[in-house]
Amino acid sequence: MESMALWKRVLILLVCGWGVLAAVPNLFYAQVERHNDAVIAIEAAGGTATPEQTTAAAEWPGFLPSALMNLGLDLRGGAHLLAEVQVEDVYKTRMDGLWPEVRDALRDLRDQVGAVRRAPSPDDVLRVTLSNPEGMPAALEAVRALGSSVVTLTGVGESTIDVTSEGNDIVVRLSEAEQQATDQRTIQQSLEIIRRRVDEAGTREPTIQRQGTDRILIQVPGIGSAQELKALIGQTAQLTFNAVISRTTDAGASPGPRNVLLPSMDEEGVYYIVEQTPVVSGEDLVDAQPSFDQNGQPAVSFRFDTTGARAFGDYTAANIGAPFAIVLDDEVISAPVIQSHIPGGSGIITGNFDVEESTRLAVLLRAGALPAEMTFLEERTIGPELGQDSIDAGRTAALIGMVAVAVYMIACYGMFGLFANIALAVNIALLMAILSAIGATLTLPGIAGIVLTMGMAVDANVLIFERMREELRAGANARRAMEQGFDRAFSAIMDSNVTGLLTAVIMFWLGSGPVRGFAVTLGLGIITSMFTAVYVTRLIVETYIDWKRPKTLVV
Repeated sequence: MESMALWKRVLILLVCGWGVLAAVPNLFYAQVERHNDAVIAIEAAGGTATPEQTTAAAEWPGFLPSALMNLGLDLRGGAHLLAEVQVEDVYKTRMDGLWPEVRDALRDLRDQVGAVRRAPSPDDVLRVTLSNPEGMPAALEAVRALGSSVVTLTGVGESTIDVTSEGNDIVVRLSEAEQQATDQRTIQQSLEIIRRRVDEAGTREPTIQRQGTDRILIQVPGIGSAQELKALIGQTAQLTFNAVISRTTDAGASPGPRNVLLPSMDEEGVYYIVEQTPVVSGEDLVDAQPSFDQNGQPAVSFRFDTTGARAFGDYTAANIGAPFAIVLDDEVISAPVIQSHIPGGSGIITGNFDVEESTRLAVLLRAGALPAEMTFLEERTIGPELGQDSIDAGRTAALIGMVAVAVYMIACYGMFGLFANIALAVNIALLMAILSAIGATLTLPGIAGIVLTMGMAVDANVLIFERMREELRAGANARRAMEQGFDRAFSAIMDSNVTGLLTAVIMFWLGSGPVRGFAVTLGLGIITSMFTAVYVTRLIVETYIDWKRPKTLVV
């Protein structure tokens, strides 16, 4: 029988060497993490480093791999939130935005429909009363023309709005297909904005995913508390710039049509009546950064896109000497008087900020406004001490499992059991290296997957060694017994591992959170255990036979 080809031996050794080398940084997790953070900070600063960053960067050699397995919330500590998105808020916004269009469309039919006014209705319904109901057919046709086709696979051909009549009223609501499409867009937009806000804050490997129809799971390792996380993502951050009608101390003052009464954020008991339609909104912002005003007080500088800059410049040019309200989430931050034309679309927001508040507001504005309010159904803070306890417990379980498997294999198969243990160690190193390379997040269930991988890895070796024993009992020599043991056990190893791999794929596809963490380590562990059992163990056994040239084998 011919030995394994040289190129195969070299390739196997290279893969094993890479696995061991790439797994080593995880044994020095804290110092490698400090090194990585320092390197990123130095690069972001254009090469400028503080003494602390220089010291941290020197804690790990730059020529060695530095990728680490990311630790999940249960191992690192952090904050856990389960939020429900109030998608009904978007329906109200859509109806409010549709009313001016309906009014303008019916204005051209005034001779037929008479006077038009908006009647009280639920938030998700627009009810318009006509003084002359004889013009209802023409009015319905005009309002229906404002709809467009729903942009979804299931709603193709349907209008975005349903328009019906009830007595003298036109009743407008979103169609069922458009409601479903709106819900999907709202959740996806909320997910993306939350992810941007968390990333802007510099947190590491957050878990942000949808649960059910209108809920979002947010887990951020390393953050101080659930309250801190809520402060970061829970604020809607709807920024608008509105024309000021008047200022009052009467909380019950009537703002008048198309106006709103808003409280001042800084001046207790002071209210502003502002136009409901903003001159410019936060959607036109392209940048926001924490800064300081001319008095050295914390502030937020901002910059609009081309459209926003034009609208902002035109308004300031036409309203010099008039107050201008900066509104955040229905509170007036400030209402400065326009002193001169402000071209270029940039400015500064001042208020009673401290440095932390101005930084957080800048993050919220850069990330964008949440499309709807969120209600937090569940919140938990997991301390780093609990995470460390989980790491210690997982490490202990893994060591006990590895020692038990190693002792069993040596007791049953002697020297060949030692060969299997070497392959098992390589298997664990490869698994850690792959998890580090792909940036996977290790959780407590993931550690359970690693422990399970140890048992599955030696299962393949047991099959191979038992086949070798059968060949030896049949009178085969050492090399033929080895060849037949590996070749004839391969189909059984492949079948059992493919079914396990399919199970891991299904768990990853259908599961979430801890189930996915378990599925990732289980699936990768199956792949690495097949490689080490079939190739690494064979290389070790074949090298031993070529070196010792035994007449028979004791398996």
